[in-house]
Amino acid sequence: MSRIGKQAIVIPAGTEVSVTDNVISVRGKGGELQKKLHDDVSIVVKGDSVIVTPKNETRTAQALWGTFSSHMKNMIDGVNTPFEKKLIVEGVGFKVDLNGSKLVLNIGFSHPVEMTVPENIDVSVEKNEITIKGANKEAVGQFAADVRANKKPEPYKGKGVRYSDEVVRRKEGKRATA
Repeated sequence: MSRIGKQAIVIPAGTEVSVTDNVISVRGKGGELQKKLHDDVSIVVKGDSVIVTPKNETRTAQALWGTFSSHMKNMIDGVNTPFEKKLIVEGVGFKVDLNGSKLVLNIGFSHPVEMTVPENIDVSVEKNEITIKGANKEAVGQFAADVRANKKPEPYKGKGVRYSDEVVRRKEGKRATA
């Protein structure tokens, strides 16, 4: 039994949820999101709430019950208030620029790293802080993880790209013996 799946998801005012041909559509002031529905899960919109139920008692259906309930909650939250991730670039000579729809990272390589920003995501750069916003929680998190993966923070000096709330455990360097 899924604890998350059992709970009804409340639809706030100004948000529309519809299910047609196994596609979930959520529309709000922050945009529109769509997701294909799995065959083992059914979604019913009753008034101002959404109810997710498994179609059968298989292990897959039980697992997808809570998963799709979380997806629905994230979609509804995302179209009302966008999700946000902040990244900090640390290191001497490390810098970040935004050229149109390309994020250019100078992070210690012999060449700048260029990343194309997905269409449904807004990226802003202020000094060495990157702010990624969007209605789709998965897309925001994945793009932030892709940017961070280019140069993960190293434990000796802390150089690299890290999340703003991430704590880098620092190691002690070599000691000179006398």
